[in-house]
Amino acid sequence: MSLKSQLLAGAASFALLAAEVNGATPEHHGVALPSYHYGAPIRVECMQRNFETGEHIENDHHEIEWAPFPSCNETGKPLEFHYGIETEQNCTIEFVSDPFFHLLEFYIHSDAPLSCRLPARPEPHVEVIGEKPYQMEYIPLVFALAGTLQLSHMHVSTHMNVLLHSTPKHHVQRHDSGVLDSGIAYSTSPLSHMEGSQTRRLVIGDPLPLSFSVRWFPTPALPKTEGHVEWQGMGGHIYASTVFYSLFSFMAGIVMAGVYFFGVVLPKRLRGRGLGGATPLGQGLNGGGVGNGWGYTKRAMD
Repeated sequence: MSLKSQLLAGAASFALLAAEVNGATPEHHGVALPSYHYGAPIRVECMQRNFETGEHIENDHHEIEWAPFPSCNETGKPLEFHYGIETEQNCTIEFVSDPFFHLLEFYIHSDAPLSCRLPARPEPHVEVIGEKPYQMEYIPLVFALAGTLQLSHMHVSTHMNVLLHSTPKHHVQRHDSGVLDSGIAYSTSPLSHMEGSQTRRLVIGDPLPLSFSVRWFPTPALPKTEGHVEWQGMGGHIYASTVFYSLFSFMAGIVMAGVYFFGVVLPKRLRGRGLGGATPLGQGLNGGGVGNGWGYTKRAMD
């Protein structure tokens, strides 16, 4: 074997070993590709659109231009989610410019969707000599932003549910690594703008406070139950109702145990011991007689 072949084989072996150490899955020409570890950040990129027409913008190579989601005041960074982390998170866009305001009109009217995307997996850190570099795959994430338009302002439903799915795999651990499969985001309570707390009256120059309820599922399919919704996603939840029912069950158990003890166990024990055992006559010693526990004595025979 030539020196060049040995170097190529060694590089390939090293790439496989390094990818396996990083929790990767072999999927690309026999070379392991990385997976997201639990909690890894996933950036959100959105399609660039012309604010006058709503049409997407292309570069010189006729490819759609993508840009990071606007920065959030809370983090100082563009919006991102974290793999497997189910949470409530806020993202306040500090200033709604005139172009952005017109884009929001397109989004709310559904003339043009707020089309974004997420990288399906992290960037590979290892390249194999002689192999074509991995081309990143993205999953679409469309934000179905709801609201109503007025002549001088708009109402935006600012709370959104975000549902994210990972590819199906056998999770050895509860918070195992994985790869993105699909996702969707949508506004909640869009018709309650006159009285709801999850909407915002918006004019040019205002901040736009967005909030996201993020939930994860370990497979592309939604959970199936019989007649009621019951899921734990990837991370599980502890709700206030769960704590309440746990405390209620604990207190009910104490009450039932007390009732059983004082109503059944204690009377049986008292009957078994005899009442005399609990009185001064319990020993039956009275004038030389031998008592039976109730204070009676036997008379001596002549």
